[in-house]
Amino acid sequence: MEQFDIRKEKCAVVIVAGGKGLRMGTDIPKQFLVVNGSPILMQTIKRFYECNSSFQIIVVLPEEQISYWKDLCKEYQFAIPHDIACGGSERFYSVKNGLSLVSPDASLIAIHDGVRPYVSSDVIVECFKKANESGSVIPVVDVFETLRHVQKDGTSITVPRAEYKLVQTPQVFKKDILFKAYSQEFDSKFTDDASVVENLGYPVSLVQGNRENIKITTKADLGCK
Repeated sequence: MEQFDIRKEKCAVVIVAGGKGLRMGTDIPKQFLVVNGSPILMQTIKRFYECNSSFQIIVVLPEEQISYWKDLCKEYQFAIPHDIACGGSERFYSVKNGLSLVSPDASLIAIHDGVRPYVSSDVIVECFKKANESGSVIPVVDVFETLRHVQKDGTSITVPRAEYKLVQTPQVFKKDILFKAYSQEFDSKFTDDASVVENLGYPVSLVQGNRENIKITTKADLGCK
């Protein structure tokens, strides 16, 4: 079997950036906050571009934020090629809108959170490699803290943390699987792309993520007190 080479594959990545900054407590949506000299979303896009400059990169933004994003790109002279899709009322619809721009010749598609700028190149490559084999892949990391399950009566019990994983992105799928999954009607139980795919009965493989690949949500994630 020919060894997988991500640079030779037709791949697309849909980067969903629909945050409004509410939990961050700022007027600026969190994907546009400047960290280490540039907006978070630019750093996220750069991670994928550096991994494979031939990626088709699609950024999904709320319609009212698109002009602001374009102004930021001019201000920071950000020239990495990318397409822009309008976000929807739910993440499901945002991803679906992004998928509508995917090139017909793409074979593998990643969905990634716009506020996860610290995903490693190794994780990106491994996700695509495994998806090429199994069809559906998500990166996960171990749970180190003790977990408790709160029951319906308000009491709680400790659960074995070894049986649980924390899920990250990019979540990578073969195109036919992902397109079929997103042809379904929206369901409130869809919490990520893997849950949409699983709803059709497709198994999802796991690969090891990198612990630094956090989803920036609050000021604490930026090291702010």
